[in-house]
Amino acid sequence: MAIGGALAAQKRQVLILFVLLGLAEVDPKPVRYSIAEETEIGSFVANLARDLGLGVEELSSREARVVSDDNRKHLHLDMLTGNLLLNERPDREELCGSTEPCVLHFQLLLEEPLEVYRFKLLVSDINDNAPVFSEAEMILQILENTLPGTVFPLKKAQDLDVGINNIQNYTIYPNSHFHVLTRNGSEGRKYPELVLDKALDREEQPEHRLTLVAVDGGAPPQTGTALVLIDVLDTNDNAPEFVQPLYPVQMLENSPLGSLVVTVSAKDLDTGINGKVFYSFFNGDEEITRTFALNELTGEVKIIRRLDFEKIVSYEVDIKASDGAGLSGKCTVIIQVVDINDNTPELTIASLISSIPENFPETPVALFSVQDRDSGENGRMVCSIQEDVPFTLKPSVENFYKVVTEGALDRESRAEYNITITVTDLGTPRLTTQHNITVLVSDVNDNAPAFTQTSYTLFVRENNSPALHIGSVSATDADAGANAQVTYSLLPPQDPQLPLASLVSINADNGQLFALRALDYEALQALEFRVGATDRGSPALSSQALVRVLVLDANDNSPFVLYPLQNGSAPCTELVPRAAEPGYLVSKVVAVDGDSGQNAWLSYQLLKATEPGLFGVWAHNGEVRTARLLSERDAAKHRLVVQVRDNGEPLLSASVTLHVLLVDGFSQPYLPLPEAASEPAQADPLTVYLVVALASVSSLFLFSVLAFIAVRLCRRGRAASVGGYPVPEGHFPGHLVDVSGSGTLSQIYQYEVCLRGDSGTASEFKFLKSVASNHQESMNEVEENSNFINGFGFN
Repeated sequence: MAIGGALAAQKRQVLILFVLLGLAEVDPKPVRYSIAEETEIGSFVANLARDLGLGVEELSSREARVVSDDNRKHLHLDMLTGNLLLNERPDREELCGSTEPCVLHFQLLLEEPLEVYRFKLLVSDINDNAPVFSEAEMILQILENTLPGTVFPLKKAQDLDVGINNIQNYTIYPNSHFHVLTRNGSEGRKYPELVLDKALDREEQPEHRLTLVAVDGGAPPQTGTALVLIDVLDTNDNAPEFVQPLYPVQMLENSPLGSLVVTVSAKDLDTGINGKVFYSFFNGDEEITRTFALNELTGEVKIIRRLDFEKIVSYEVDIKASDGAGLSGKCTVIIQVVDINDNTPELTIASLISSIPENFPETPVALFSVQDRDSGENGRMVCSIQEDVPFTLKPSVENFYKVVTEGALDRESRAEYNITITVTDLGTPRLTTQHNITVLVSDVNDNAPAFTQTSYTLFVRENNSPALHIGSVSATDADAGANAQVTYSLLPPQDPQLPLASLVSINADNGQLFALRALDYEALQALEFRVGATDRGSPALSSQALVRVLVLDANDNSPFVLYPLQNGSAPCTELVPRAAEPGYLVSKVVAVDGDSGQNAWLSYQLLKATEPGLFGVWAHNGEVRTARLLSERDAAKHRLVVQVRDNGEPLLSASVTLHVLLVDGFSQPYLPLPEAASEPAQADPLTVYLVVALASVSSLFLFSVLAFIAVRLCRRGRAASVGGYPVPEGHFPGHLVDVSGSGTLSQIYQYEVCLRGDSGTASEFKFLKSVASNHQESMNEVEENSNFINGFGFN
């Protein structure tokens, strides 16, 4: 117990020394720790938090974990204290076999940021295995004439421990005739040889029973024993001798079963039964007897089980040659297994981030390690990923690699990446391992909604029903989820006087536009406003589009007659001289229509006349003209009814009445006579001319002023009544008049003055004059005609 306690104290000192050395190193070499095998589960190994200069809270927050190369959980990290504890009782013989030193490699992985620390754990051997002989009894046949000093090989014992705890020497007792020499083998293993000290005498003692003891160097030492039975034979002076004591051989690990490894050969100079040689394995090692077969007659060694370089690198096979009389010789065959590239690289994912946000450069995606169980070039590896992805590989510690984005990713261009990691060794033939990982790119609100059109033109007919769907706008967002959900709204109009909210509304979810009330083309022909589309991202992004709503005209206005006026007063009377030629312009009906387009195209028709055939109306301009020569038989008074209609659907119309008075000439005044009055006496023409001249001179000045004022007032009133109506557009049919310019007046004629006599039966009359020439000329003509009429007493 005292020795065990001292040993444990000594090991703890060694452990502390290794920890201090690991902390003092500044190079990236792994930190070394040491424990003894068979240490209890939960035993303290080291405090990683203190050794790495990390806080215990940092270990938890960065999700620290321990990973071993053989993927076994030998160790456990206590996250509360940072202590590294044993998770299982280590058995050095199971972990490393005969390999010395026995080192376990493990890593500490930390997240955010990703870091890897390397460590080595040295498992020291304790003397927990005693030497064991493969056979409990060994039989030697020795000729009685054997000379003292002759050496006889004995089978060695096996001790699973290593170093000082392995077999250190052999002893034998009783030792009256023999002693044992302890020899060092080619691999440092010790084997016994029995040396004859004194000549044997079969007749005195035909048999010797000796106990062979194998002693290891542990504290306390352990031993193993075997019985050596010596038969003393009659004289056979020659033992078999091998041609060579050592046979070095190299075999490929993929050699087929039955392949010849080597043929050993031994010769015996004796004859007969004493000279016949038989071959056998000297040591009955189970691994050797299961892997190789030896022909006892020919000495051929063949493979009976496949070789594996990764399990056993070399074999040491001891072969004995025995003759018929019991003499034997020994040789050693060293079989070196040659590695071939028969192991594909192994890839282990240590950390994987399956989703990363777009627009973030050089983001780590995965951390993985690679290893190849082959050796040399067969174990060297090259890692790569395909070139058509925006990712790159960066080496980390030892065989660890990181998969990192080359730059910022764009989810709208590609939302998912399949990355194939390829690991290839450099052996012949080259072996490859592939591993696929999928990386999803999460969305960031970096795209504003985009309208399908920069501007929309919608048409709605006037007098529509309220809440009528007049059209839709549409916007799309290249983002995803809430970042792609679009909300529509009306933007404040540029004209603050425009009551946009009472005219139009928009559905916030689908962009449908509705007219909230009936529209009137004559009041509002077009409406222009902007709509906005806003996503639900953070921060929210938006865009705008222009919407034009054009109101289409409906035929809801009847033609309106401007001339002659239909105001309930006495109608105007048009004077026509009886000497007028056919086509003489009597008057012109002037009308307008509040609609537009073909709804405002007007045509004229004579509905009723006192004497049909005497007058006609031009359909396209409303001019009333004589259709034939006038005669004395024609009545002096005529009443004409003219209809004005538009070209809309349904067709609307208006009518007007014209009074025409036939006179012999403008030199005679027209005085309406009572029907019962007698015919007046004939007046002297010279007297009439004198009266007219006198009246004209006396009233010229006064009437000129009145006429000028009347002309101004008539023009202003007509401009006010005509100017508020829209101008029709498009090509007019030949039978319709184009209402453009100043009402429906042609460019040749205008009607300026309408005068009425003082008597109750006085008629109104008007004169025509050309306005194609100078306007001032027209004014003068109006004044002269007015003076002329006043001269006849029409005030």
